[in-house]
Amino acid sequence: ARSKEFEGALGTTKYAMFGLGDSHYWGKGTEDSRINFAKPARELDEVLEKLGAQRLIPTGYGDDQDVDQYHTGFGEWKDQLYSRLGVDKAAAGAAEDDGPVKSDEVIKIESKQLRGSLKAALDDITTGQVPFQDTKTIKSHGSYQQDDRDLREERQKLGIENAFSYMIRVRLPAGYCTAEQWLAMDHTCGKYANGTLKITTRQTWQLHGVVKRDVKNAFRAINRACMDTVAACGDVCRNVMCTTNPSVCSRKLMDEIKQHTFAIHDHCLPRSGAYHEIFLMHGDEMAEKTQILGSTPLEEEPVYGMTYLPRKYKIAVAIPPCNDVDVFAHCCGFIAIIKDNKLLGFNVTVGGGLGFTHNNQKTHPRLADVVGFCEPKDAKYVGEAVMTISRDFGDRTNRKHARVKYTVEDYGAQWYREQVENILGKKLEEARPFKFESRGDLFGWHKTEDNLWHCGCLVPIGRVKESCRTGLAKIAEELKGGGAFRMTCNQQVLITDIPEAKKAKVQALLNEYKIAHTPETTVSGMRRNMMACVALPTCPLAFAEAERYLPTLVGRLEVVLERCGLRQRDIVIRMTGCPNSCGRPSMAEIGFIGKAPGTYNMYLGGDFLGHRLNTLYAESVTEDQIIAQLTPLFARYSSEREKNEAFGDFVVRASIVKPMTHGRFWWTIPEV
Repeated sequence: ARSKEFEGALGTTKYAMFGLGDSHYWGKGTEDSRINFAKPARELDEVLEKLGAQRLIPTGYGDDQDVDQYHTGFGEWKDQLYSRLGVDKAAAGAAEDDGPVKSDEVIKIESKQLRGSLKAALDDITTGQVPFQDTKTIKSHGSYQQDDRDLREERQKLGIENAFSYMIRVRLPAGYCTAEQWLAMDHTCGKYANGTLKITTRQTWQLHGVVKRDVKNAFRAINRACMDTVAACGDVCRNVMCTTNPSVCSRKLMDEIKQHTFAIHDHCLPRSGAYHEIFLMHGDEMAEKTQILGSTPLEEEPVYGMTYLPRKYKIAVAIPPCNDVDVFAHCCGFIAIIKDNKLLGFNVTVGGGLGFTHNNQKTHPRLADVVGFCEPKDAKYVGEAVMTISRDFGDRTNRKHARVKYTVEDYGAQWYREQVENILGKKLEEARPFKFESRGDLFGWHKTEDNLWHCGCLVPIGRVKESCRTGLAKIAEELKGGGAFRMTCNQQVLITDIPEAKKAKVQALLNEYKIAHTPETTVSGMRRNMMACVALPTCPLAFAEAERYLPTLVGRLEVVLERCGLRQRDIVIRMTGCPNSCGRPSMAEIGFIGKAPGTYNMYLGGDFLGHRLNTLYAESVTEDQIIAQLTPLFARYSSEREKNEAFGDFVVRASIVKPMTHGRFWWTIPEV
């Protein structure tokens, strides 16, 4: 009402305006996106003009949809502004900011082979956090500093620091542990963590909610069970995965391939003594045994050097016809080639990885290329060679462009193969034929030729808690002295090596504690194939819920599937809270990637066996919109599908989405 009396009030004020926005946020090409793009900047610019302020230069805009997001637009606008102000020459002489990417590299160099100041920082009880540089260093020891984001606002109002805690990830190659180790982890999560075990998409456990004063105690408890967390996170070779399904080959072959998995993993481990010094050595009696960098002329990392890798390095071992490890999603992969019940060797894959950044078109998911074949004895050396090429040629100036997949994309798969051969000193053979027929886990009972039983169980989203945790601990007690467990890459668990004499007891415990393991108790084909990352409240990168929400969404979708006669039809559905893609949503038949609270990008058309990425179908959709859009698609799938046609293949054949033929087309695939 009083706006007119202020007109011209800013007549002596000069201003320049730069607005930020996302031209696709409300959907590509929609009227809402046009109206709302950089709306606050445009409205403020209009108000200032009405008040008489003088615009120095035209308003600039940065669009998150541009290849480099806002950077080019801002750079051009900044240069124009500096020129208008007459300070462009002075600005040109200023030093450039090295930014956070250099900080990561510098921190690694200055960490004294992954030591940093962690030992003292973890003993400081005046705060729940560690210094920034130590948050980077602790990753290489298998832990992340986190805080409970549900409590942030409340604690900020109270003027106290965030509710910091630590996630601890165990190193568990091939996902294997003994019954005794399961019991040790059950005890550790109850004593030091939040009372749950999280089975990850990389076939291991995570502890959540470990407060700072208990971090070292948790590490020591894990160590007493003959396990550790070395290299479970960080710019190193992570946990090496291996197919778990016991029905894919003989027990002898499974054990042989599992041993190769262990060998690959152990060969690529860091050699620094920092882990033992920081977390395990304690007490006066251990002081003289503590390893320190200055105690020898030089402590060397024979593979990693002083700077380790540009980014994380992931390996998986698949045993056809099962692709439960999603072998094409990893930096390096090994596909077992078996003939006449003998392991001939492995096909080698390089260049997979699914993480990207919303609206940054220089980042994208990528499936690995098959580059050759190696003998079993060479597998660990091939794994090392692929890793050291990344070490030497990977992009250390931009962490978003530092994974092996971008090195393969920049130089080519043939170049990468030649580099591997140069390091090996021998040629890789041509890849052998193979065929994948499944990607899910075994559910229910299976007997191997050694007369031992194995039972696959559903652990929803991998969270071992409440009655499930109690029941599995009871089973572990029953199997002490011979039984074992294997975590799966789909966040389930395989109870393995069960003698005939104990099968009935294990079955009774499964029934008593209602641990799902049959088609009836696992509810639906979609529920058997759902996967999600942790996301909120502890992951600092999450934009939206995943683990806490996906079961609810699947519950609503199951009602639709039941109506369409598809309840027991296997459909791969995955969700992550951010595009880092820990839950591998880009390879799902139905994938969701969080964009904002309650809002997801929905992708369709990944194939059931893991050979094809999916394609963006709808941007920024909410739960009701998801149900509304999938309901008619399920109805069409029910009535129009061909024999044995998977949902992901159907939506491509029916031209609901275009097939994603290569990750480099992630941002440019034509609309249907």
